[in-house]
Amino acid sequence: MSIFEIIMLLCFGAAWPFSIYRSYRSRRTGGKSVAFLFIVLVGYIAGIANKLFYRFDNVIYLYGLNLTMVAIDTILWFRNRRLERGEAR
Repeated sequence: MSIFEIIMLLCFGAAWPFSIYRSYRSRRTGGKSVAFLFIVLVGYIAGIANKLFYRFDNVIYLYGLNLTMVAIDTILWFRNRRLERGEAR
């Protein structure tokens, strides 16, 4: 288990609750890139795969937590896009 990997995941993970809250409250997609969210999702999936296939340790739970938060933010992006399209009609 690498302390640096843990610090990285904690720092990245600290930002997602704020992003989720802002997405939920604003009901807008502005300022967010769904492509970026998908890239981050793939990165966390790759981190989990690395832990499963090569070096399993408890850090996998931080990857899973971060993956879950990014997935929630991605789902909110699609919800907000649907809401924006509804307002445009």
